[in-house]
Amino acid sequence: MARNTLSRSLHDVGLAAWFGGTLANAVALNPAAAEAGGASDAGRVANAGWDRWTPVNAAAIGAHLVGSVGQLLAHRARVSQQEGVAGMSTVKTLLTAAALGVTAYSRALGKVVSDAGATPSRSGTKPSKRAKAEVAVAQAKLDQLQWVIPALTGAIVVVSSYAGEQQRPSEVARGLASR
Repeated sequence: MARNTLSRSLHDVGLAAWFGGTLANAVALNPAAAEAGGASDAGRVANAGWDRWTPVNAAAIGAHLVGSVGQLLAHRARVSQQEGVAGMSTVKTLLTAAALGVTAYSRALGKVVSDAGATPSRSGTKPSKRAKAEVAVAQAKLDQLQWVIPALTGAIVVVSSYAGEQQRPSEVARGLASR
């Protein structure tokens, strides 16, 4: 089996940053923003943090996608010939598509909040009663979605671990013999 260190590294490091960054922001940044002082300060701090994370997250997602395509191309024979690999690849692709969709939607909601400036907030995603209606709606949706991205990307990590197990010589031999 050939080595695919570059594509595997792009896949893994990109996924790690996508998962870890969104989890850290949900666990730490959003709640910590509430400690910034007043409600307007909380909104300003959360916006600044998420706006700084966005380009890093975009690069991480891009690296993950490039690495994923590289891995798929490198293992296309296994995908078509080894039992179970096509199904795993399909699940991983569906999870990735879902994570991309939720990430894009969350960014659009985050842009609504960020463009409103120092929006009053009880934390990064908990709207203040003083927030404009459309911003409060965006914040409320973000409050729910902030956990969906780490859940989906965490599931991709698990499926990727399973994919690695499928590459063991004994698993390859068994999967090819089953066909």
